[in-house]
Parts: sequence; structure tokens; C-alpha cells
Amino acid sequence: MSTKLFVGNLSFNTTENELHEAFSAHGTVVEANLMMDRMSGRSRGFAFVTMSTPEEAQKAIAAMNGATLDNRALTVNIARPKEERPPRGDRGPRRDYGGGGGRRDRY
Repeated sequence: MSTKLFVGNLSFNTTENELHEAFSAHGTVVEANLMMDRMSGRSRGFAFVTMSTPEEAQKAIAAMNGATLDNRALTVNIARPKEERPPRGDRGPRRDYGGGGGRRDRY
């Protein structure tokens, strides 16, 4: 059974290939998934790396947590499931600041 790891404090320049290579020294990497910002297309500074076994995952955590990659000290631990967020309607009122900026003709 594979184990997913959270990898934080990544440089914005780190690639999925670099992650895959760094973690493959500690076991079989099933997948390296770098999280990207939808709007800018830039890295969000964290990723998920899936190792093929829990033993390899523990070995990777021991070796990579605090290790330096692209001049950044990594944070590596077992990934936790994403917490449920309440639907938009349950988070309170939405502020509407108006909009427009259209030109107004004055006479």
C-alpha cells in the first residue's frame, strides 16, 4: 500500500522532476505532484510525494525532513486528508464592494 507525503517549504523554482529524483533515493516514488496556483501558474510552495510502501515513506521522512533542496529546508510528513470546508453560504455574509469604474459623463 502506498503512502502519501506532504512536502512543504519548497522553492518556487523546484520542479516535479527534482522532487521525484530527491525522494527516489529513499525508495520507489509512485507520484510527485507539485501544487500550482490556478491564477498565476506558479508553484504554491508545497507538493505531495507518494511512496510505494509505508516503510519507504518513513525512510524518506527521516532523510528529507529538514534536508535542503534548492536552498530551502524541507518540511516532510505524512499527508493528512483535506479538512472539510463549509459551503460558501455557511461562512457568513459575502461583502459586495460594488464595482464599476465606468466613465460617467458630466454636463
